[in-house]
Amino acid sequence: MGSNLNKIQIGDHNISYIYEESHQLPIVSLQLVFRNLRELSDDKNLSGIGNFTASLLNEGTLISGDENFSEKLDERAIHLSVSARDGFLVINLDTLKEHFSRSIELLTELLRYPNFQEKPFNRVKNTILSSILQRNSNFDYVAQIGLNSVLFNNTPFEKPSIGTAEDIQKIFLKDIENFYKSKIVLSNLVVVIGGDLNNSEVEENIQKIASVLPIGNAGSNINYSVTSSKGTEKIEKKDTKQAYIYFGSPLNLIYGDEENYKMKVASFILGSSGFGSRLMEEIRVKSGLAYSVTASSSITLSRSFFSGHLQTKTANLQKAKDKVILLIEDFVKNGATQEELDSAKKFILGSEPLRTESLSQRMQRAFNEYSMNKPIGYAKLELEKINALSLDDLNNFIKNHKEILDLSFYIITAE
Repeated sequence: MGSNLNKIQIGDHNISYIYEESHQLPIVSLQLVFRNLRELSDDKNLSGIGNFTASLLNEGTLISGDENFSEKLDERAIHLSVSARDGFLVINLDTLKEHFSRSIELLTELLRYPNFQEKPFNRVKNTILSSILQRNSNFDYVAQIGLNSVLFNNTPFEKPSIGTAEDIQKIFLKDIENFYKSKIVLSNLVVVIGGDLNNSEVEENIQKIASVLPIGNAGSNINYSVTSSKGTEKIEKKDTKQAYIYFGSPLNLIYGDEENYKMKVASFILGSSGFGSRLMEEIRVKSGLAYSVTASSSITLSRSFFSGHLQTKTANLQKAKDKVILLIEDFVKNGATQEELDSAKKFILGSEPLRTESLSQRMQRAFNEYSMNKPIGYAKLELEKINALSLDDLNNFIKNHKEILDLSFYIITAE
């Protein structure tokens, strides 16, 4: 039937919900999306507090504890998990229709009585610190975080979403409680729900969920611009036989911009399409400088930028880096070819059914459209625009975004 955007009034507050009715299978999929969550707390420079809170919410409830709560979920094959990403905290619930009422009972128990106690708190803290330590031995991860620190210096995005070991050590249980009370509120909530339910069932269960949450104060999203200047470069020396070259630059587009579809096509041609992309063909196939190279645009509510990466032999570091710069310069100056545009259209339009074949995919797309302040179904309009895109229009767009030439680099190479 397709997704629809609706509102339900809870007291004096309206909650937006995106709903798709589907009776193909007796299942229900629900997401509670809490928006406008800063990665930093209001009073301390604490990276990772959003992820920490989400992880602790996966530790059961005060009433049932961890193991007992997990057993209650497993008894009915209910999947309930919490995650945090890019300013959102998302509670996912998937269940059979026959167990949906019980699922809502357990979900409201979690929202009302999260297991905010010292024992699970310390367990989660140690797990996060261990994960950070393990990630620090992954040079791709280190280089990506390093690039973020260059591109977004003095913003929340200069640090990883999981946090730094130093900041995680500074987080106490009271910080988690304060974050939860101030951010997990109805004013920040959007509900995404679909499956074997009618609209009255949807609204009835949203009211049950809303009954255990305060209205609170809505947060405001902040869009952070790239802060690095052209030519910024940092090199980190490690015991490695490969050079890890990560690069990025500003992108003067905002989430929901009418011309974002052109950037989608341009990025596909330049570096995000795998074999056949300009960077892959020139750097791997023709020059043999890397096994893989990729570049893409990222346009979200919180930031917009262009970035990419490759690995090469340490002896080829400068040659590969120079090749990246020259290829991007040529792309901005001369644009794409008709053959590249035709190939991009064929893939993007032809693969559309794969992006909407599942209920969860369609619901996620509908939420993205809502986040962009676009009507539900806007993605189809974008595909029509891509299909009608001419080579001249694409290349004029590319030439007007010279800011992607202001490349910064974070490189890991041999000591």
